[in-house]
Amino acid sequence: MQICDLVPQNNMENKRKIINDPVFGFINIPGEFIYSIIRHPYLQRLNRIRQLGLASFVYPGAQHTRLHHSLGAMYLTHEAVNQLRSKGHEITNEEAESVVACILMHDIGHGPFSHVLENTLVTDIHHEEISLILMNKINEKFQGKLDVCISIFKDEYHKKFLHQLVSGQLDMDRLDYLSRDSFFTGVTEGSIGSARIIKMLNIKDDRLVVDEKGIYSIENFLMARRLMYWQVYLHKTAVAAEKMLINTLKRAKELAGKGVDLFASPALRYFLYHPVDRHVFRNDPPAIEHFLNLDDNDIWCALKVWTDHPDKVLSCLSKGLVDRQLFKIEIASNPFGREFQENKIRKYAREFDISLEDAAYFVSSDEISTNMYHEADDSIDILYKNGDTKDISDASDMLNIQLLSKKIRKYYCCFLRDSK
Repeated sequence: MQICDLVPQNNMENKRKIINDPVFGFINIPGEFIYSIIRHPYLQRLNRIRQLGLASFVYPGAQHTRLHHSLGAMYLTHEAVNQLRSKGHEITNEEAESVVACILMHDIGHGPFSHVLENTLVTDIHHEEISLILMNKINEKFQGKLDVCISIFKDEYHKKFLHQLVSGQLDMDRLDYLSRDSFFTGVTEGSIGSARIIKMLNIKDDRLVVDEKGIYSIENFLMARRLMYWQVYLHKTAVAAEKMLINTLKRAKELAGKGVDLFASPALRYFLYHPVDRHVFRNDPPAIEHFLNLDDNDIWCALKVWTDHPDKVLSCLSKGLVDRQLFKIEIASNPFGREFQENKIRKYAREFDISLEDAAYFVSSDEISTNMYHEADDSIDILYKNGDTKDISDASDMLNIQLLSKKIRKYYCCFLRDSK
């Protein structure tokens, strides 16, 4: 993804920034203020964090970053604003700039490997809350220019449809990541007509709706999302790799808590050797500093060194991730019994000559579930020519749309592969 300048011959000061994006082609950066946000270190950090975490173990092409995704979502939001304006809906320049800035920064609170950080090194705080903390810090530097942007992000702005563009069943975040993740993984079933969907967007009673002609594009969008979840985001090998990384970082944090010296960058060391929760993030400046210096490289660097650590658990798990000897995973429609897991743990305790407590790091059992569409959360409404609206689940004649409202739950157990 390349950013370059276009300089009109008649005005050297009026530079227009464009991005050569592999998914959407040449896209414009809408204005100097948005460009100044893109150049901010908080945004540039996202260029060192992969969008799909460990999914590259399954799809080697999934190397795109969260910055790629944020720029794509920025472009789609700008297009959506222009489309809504063309249909006579009033969106001021300040509102347009603010909602574009909002989608651009919506992911700045993500740590390395998506939600792994939230399950290991920090507690009681999610990436959305960290994003808000960082937005407020950027807003201080920009002397309040992000006030409307932050209001939209928090869903406090009086035009509610602007928040729906950022976070909703049909937001620009989803439109970009489905298109982008499909492109980079090669899973063509995830392909959606984002341009068509945006052209069909409209507003009714301060809510985003879709013109009647766009109903088939919405059906395709919902089905593509379902397929991408089970083929990419919840692919069993990606799940196994994520659980292996979670257990590795938990083991490292346990050893750090016992005073064991571990190789780590200053940023990673801070999170390993300090308990970090919501209160710490809000009140301890070093927490934010170290978080902003933490990216995928810190984790991979540590894992490579930990492969030779004397602790058998940490070295085994780290070597498995570095050499792609991942947990084996079994999936069932019912929870795995305690006896199944305990047999595995006893086996590993004997094999590695370690305690049962330590051997438990080689097993992980949980559930994965999805419900792709839930009307109560934030419905997708179809707008008819007579002004009536219907929820997509009622408007569609596809039986699959009804099935999307049903929560699908699967159970899994991951465990160390037998040595060969």
